[in-house]
Amino acid sequence: MDKDSMQAKILVVEDHADIRRLIRWALEDTGHTLYEAPNGTLGLEMARTVQPDLVYLDLMMPGGLDGIEVCAQIRKEPSLAHTLVVMLTADAAQATKAKSLAAGANFFLPKPFSPAKLLELTEVLLKARPRPEAGPERS
Repeated sequence: MDKDSMQAKILVVEDHADIRRLIRWALEDTGHTLYEAPNGTLGLEMARTVQPDLVYLDLMMPGGLDGIEVCAQIRKEPSLAHTLVVMLTADAAQATKAKSLAAGANFFLPKPFSPAKLLELTEVLLKARPRPEAGPERS
């Protein structure tokens, strides 16, 4: 498979600029296209526009929409059905994890996380994702 076919669009929705910077640094050499949003409301708008393959979504964000609400909205949009959602949070409680997964998250990554772990998770999830068929259908 050539490099272009493995490229993905990744949206990072995180209110802390230092964490967005860490994620960008960890993924900048992967060939994926990165998008960033500082809050849930803008993150949801960007998801609708960009149609990302993967969203890293902070659970607790001030104002507007939190990560659970953004994830639930993504899951309601047919055009985003293919989007993988990884919930990021410092709250690693089992109840928080269950709430995230119930909202439609595919994975739960507790903070703090290492750049290496983030990179590994990104590659594993993107390789395993269902991909739409390319080209015309054969009869």
